[in-house]
Amino acid sequence: MRIDTLSASIISSPGEQKTILLDHRKKEATVIPTPPASQAPPAGIPKPSGGAPSPVPLQVQDLGKSLIEGHEVEGKRYVLPAAQKPPAPAMPKMPQLPQMPKPPQAPAPPQAQPPKAPALPKPPQPTIAEVWTSVKLKIPVLAKVTSSLGSQTTYCKPTSTVEPHPSLFEIPAGYKLKKS
Repeated sequence: MRIDTLSASIISSPGEQKTILLDHRKKEATVIPTPPASQAPPAGIPKPSGGAPSPVPLQVQDLGKSLIEGHEVEGKRYVLPAAQKPPAPAMPKMPQLPQMPKPPQAPAPPQAQPPKAPALPKPPQPTIAEVWTSVKLKIPVLAKVTSSLGSQTTYCKPTSTVEPHPSLFEIPAGYKLKKS
């Protein structure tokens, strides 16, 4: 797989167990070895304990088939409900102290406007992802994700379905190999 931006490219080759990072501005290439995919989590990542909360149910809705630039696609909408805030812990109780007489109060200074109370935060919104996948290529062509953080649209322009030239997945001539 190859992902290109204006200044960089990422070439991932799981079969060769390597990823190549290309910096087009500096004409540098960095090769990073990638471990083979496995079902077990990597060492050092804790496994969920028996007392862990159950995952929030994901709702999946079939959006049917459509065409994007002449390519047949299938759509699905995924809705992940907003995470609920855990209840705040109870405040510790203070021991009851004897009543003290109130000290005399000075006259209050004249006040302009009292400060406005801060606005309440917006309630959490569900995360909604709409993904349209090419029927022939089996890759996402259009993905729209909306959450309380904002929205993002990713569009992969469908191109030719012929096998790309192998040179697209190699370090280009003139690039300096940098140590990872």
